[in-house]
Amino acid sequence: MKIKDVLKNGIESLNQSKIEDASLKARMLLSNILDKSKEYLIIHDEEEINDKINNLYMKKIEQLKNHEPIQYIINTQEFMGFDFYVDENVLIPQPDTENLVEEVLFIIDSIKDKNLKILDLCTGSGAIAISLSKILKSDKILIYGSDISEEALKIAQNNAIQNCSKIVFLKSNIFSQINDNYKFDIIVSNPPYIETNIIENLSEEVKHEPHIALDGGEDGLYFYREIIKNAKKHLNTNGYLAFEIGYNQKNQVENLLDENGYKNIYSRKDLSGNDRVVVAQNM
Repeated sequence: MKIKDVLKNGIESLNQSKIEDASLKARMLLSNILDKSKEYLIIHDEEEINDKINNLYMKKIEQLKNHEPIQYIINTQEFMGFDFYVDENVLIPQPDTENLVEEVLFIIDSIKDKNLKILDLCTGSGAIAISLSKILKSDKILIYGSDISEEALKIAQNNAIQNCSKIVFLKSNIFSQINDNYKFDIIVSNPPYIETNIIENLSEEVKHEPHIALDGGEDGLYFYREIIKNAKKHLNTNGYLAFEIGYNQKNQVENLLDENGYKNIYSRKDLSGNDRVVVAQNM
């Protein structure tokens, strides 16, 4: 069977199940299996595919029809221009989170003394910490990543190796296993922030992502409360706390920061105009 026919079958099968972006996902899938670019599929659409490859392809098409995220099937997601391994043990890094990384880079650029320590709390796949490391390329900046999940930390460690980044990873439930002597200049976090009773209403694809990385408690603010309350003893004077937030959480998170004695609180919107990042400084 030719490449063009394999793709046609895959796209038709996905369309029958009303899978969004069927053509794009079908091409991404075959490109991944063949280890070829999507351009290759166009140029070589008359090339013959053997039965083994075709059967594997259609098996993975069935996974897509069951609403498994394409990123988990091909085990990769691009973030900040870098490739990261992902599977069902970690949240899939999203373009919205790039706003958080860009804001942290802006903060670092404003700091004169570049001997810095940065903590990525709830690191998951390590995408934030590793992206910062690769972009900054500085031996003066030490970057740490922490997570409660051992499976996530293994993935983050492998992603750091794959991306040639030096990150110190720590297993910790928020700050519980981080020594009080650890002081950071910046703590950055994309914590779970979805309200518990909303999770069941999310898309079928999102519901394949780890529940522990989605559930922010009854009001979605559990982790913000815990981090804001405990971060002060882990931040240097004038150290920064930078969060990704849900589109409707700006006021609540800013109020929590104000109530806990932080200063210079501000927010940033994403490209869609939604409030996406909140930043504050320790007194």
